[in-house]
Amino acid sequence: MNDIQIDHVVEEFNSQGFCILRSLLPLSVVRRARSELETLVEERAQEFAAAGKVDSTFSEDPFETRLYRLYEKHPDEAPSDFRAELHLEGFFDVFFFPPILDLVERLVGAEVRIYPNYTVRPKLPDHARTLVLWHQDGGYTEHWHKHSEGKIVELKMVNLWTPLVPARVENGCMQFLAGTHRLELLPHVQREFYLEIPEEHIETLPNDIIDVELNPGDVVVFHNMLCHRGLTNQTQSIRWSIDWRYQDATQPTLRAQNGHLARSALSPDRVVRDAADWASRSFE
Repeated sequence: MNDIQIDHVVEEFNSQGFCILRSLLPLSVVRRARSELETLVEERAQEFAAAGKVDSTFSEDPFETRLYRLYEKHPDEAPSDFRAELHLEGFFDVFFFPPILDLVERLVGAEVRIYPNYTVRPKLPDHARTLVLWHQDGGYTEHWHKHSEGKIVELKMVNLWTPLVPARVENGCMQFLAGTHRLELLPHVQREFYLEIPEEHIETLPNDIIDVELNPGDVVVFHNMLCHRGLTNQTQSIRWSIDWRYQDATQPTLRAQNGHLARSALSPDRVVRDAADWASRSFE
């Protein structure tokens, strides 16, 4: 992205709370990330078969269905996310893609941290654990993770999300309430699997619901305080996606973990250098 394009993204981000960047990530980057996940799924399949839970590892199934077939008879044991496992070389080009970091610098400042909440999510068909309710991401930090003093609304942070398969309403794409990033932190209550902003608060908000339908390579950038949710996957395939965040590294994370530096003039020796460096580190 050039400076004019970045200016436009920043303007839209500040106005709506999000901006969709079409075909931002090269498909070669997407393929490398998918390849790493295929290896993780293979490991899960071998472990599950060794435990006698399945008679087949479904090795002939494609990426879009294999994990679902593997856990179809054991849905409660299916993983809903991968996080610590993402310190693999194939994810470096996603998290440290230079055009993304150029944009992030404009939004959070020159000291950029990849926030300790980078996650791959396999949204399995009709799986209760992957129905994500209306929330602000800041609500999770406040209610589940807050580890030190500070206000969530003061965090200079930007969230990113990209699919590894086409994301549509039918397979559980995200939905945004445009403009809600300008609100304070709303009340969140604990449900079975997730936090939720109660309906009486949602009813008072702008009702401009945006279906965030994306293709692999597309990236949506959105505000930490934007109200959003993830729909149910009503297909027979998995909706694979990656979400991650960047923060002004001069601020505390308010979590027990500190993340990793992506860019820094103050501590250049601590910046993640390359794919091998990323793979040598851990979720911390």
